[in-house]
Amino acid sequence: MIAWTIYLTFTGGVLLLMLPVRCARWIALLTTLAGLILGIVAFFRMPIADLAHFTTIVSVPWVPPLGMNYHLAIDGVSLTMVLVTGISGVSTVLFSWDVDHRQREFFFWLLLVVGGCYGVFLSADLFLLFAFYELVIVPKYFLIAIFGSTNKEYGAMKLTLYSFFGGMLVFAGILVAYVTAGSLDLNQLAQFHFSPQLQSWAFPVLFLGFAVLAGIWPLHTWAPTGHVAAPTAGSMLLAGIVMKLGSYAGLRVAMNLFPEGFQIWSKWIAALAVIGIVYAAAVALRQRDLKFVIGYSSVSHMGFVLLGLATANALGVSGAVLQMFSHGVIAGLLFAVAGRMLYRRTHTRELDALSGMNLSRALPFAAFTFVIASAASMGIPGFSGFAAEITILIGAWKTFPIAVWITGAGMVLVAAFTLRALVKSFFGEVRVQTGRVPIDADWKEQSITLAEKCGACLLMFATLAVGLYPKVLLDRIMPAVEAMRFLK
Repeated sequence: MIAWTIYLTFTGGVLLLMLPVRCARWIALLTTLAGLILGIVAFFRMPIADLAHFTTIVSVPWVPPLGMNYHLAIDGVSLTMVLVTGISGVSTVLFSWDVDHRQREFFFWLLLVVGGCYGVFLSADLFLLFAFYELVIVPKYFLIAIFGSTNKEYGAMKLTLYSFFGGMLVFAGILVAYVTAGSLDLNQLAQFHFSPQLQSWAFPVLFLGFAVLAGIWPLHTWAPTGHVAAPTAGSMLLAGIVMKLGSYAGLRVAMNLFPEGFQIWSKWIAALAVIGIVYAAAVALRQRDLKFVIGYSSVSHMGFVLLGLATANALGVSGAVLQMFSHGVIAGLLFAVAGRMLYRRTHTRELDALSGMNLSRALPFAAFTFVIASAASMGIPGFSGFAAEITILIGAWKTFPIAVWITGAGMVLVAAFTLRALVKSFFGEVRVQTGRVPIDADWKEQSITLAEKCGACLLMFATLAVGLYPKVLLDRIMPAVEAMRFLK
């Protein structure tokens, strides 16, 4: 049944192109909502014991001469990612409810991104995973290039070129695995013993190809530029689920197929992760554009994911998967406030300009939402960010204790730039402003819409629920991680 998340999403995308434009947003909402419901049903109905292994749900021949199959499977890790994809998809549609420029195209590209992400998270055939992985690039480009704002053509092209560069490395790694093992089945490949010499160079090629999309330092520069150029929906999808494709595939494919190569290179992954955490946080502290602050924040938080993967122990890797879920929800909420609630009403993202607009009084719901998102982003106990980061740091302490101390400095910087953005955006010193600002009496779009409130409440509920009871996810993630080959 979980396979229907893919079919319904793509069907919805085609259907909204054929029906009148007034139906487009409703089809998009119903499609993403159906995917979320299927994910929730599978999450609670599937026995936890069955989620410990990558269990086949669909397998039919696709290109038999080359050994390619349409093979879908699921375990606790992929189910967690399917769930965050559903949450991000629904909230993205809600925050795009009043988009009227080329509405059908907008929601078509949006659904293609969501459907492609579902496909990556459920694929058990290496070429099928790559096909879905590359499929996401095309709608990403058009979402930004057509519907974006600041330097949208440059941002879209830079993101696409980086993605194709990473895809080239990934394709080379896939060819090596296929030619050597003679199979594209991920379960079979996980049992095949590749020579240590091959793993020593094939692993970094494959992992780096995936890590480009995860925002690994120093190949991270596409991310802030892409986030700022993208429309709100594009930023939410990019940070919420697209960046997770790289970290998920790095775990599922590179680390699981080439465990000895991973052991050789894990220290370098940890080093790059720590540099990314500290560097991106320091750069975010100097930004004047709110979206740039959140863009660099995403790079910093994805550094925690890579650090968790590098620990090579069950606790650290499980924390990395939990951080993928957590960051997907929190980053989506931050971009929703910055891009939709604020920019749409104030026509500026400059922190100095926002600080004088008295937005905490003019837009109280937006202020409340941003406070919750900021607390979650800083890792305050009770939110998913804390549960994920503390799990990663405990796992990292066992393997790289020095990295934990350095990461602590990065966490201080995260708190600093988050508080700076929060204070300047909503609680700055009030001063007289010129032009149209939210306190203008004749501006009729001052109140937050019902769709925006629903989208924000969904994301806030997700980060609070996982923060207060992370066991609900960890019980499903840890058995799947423990069954992976690189831990043995």
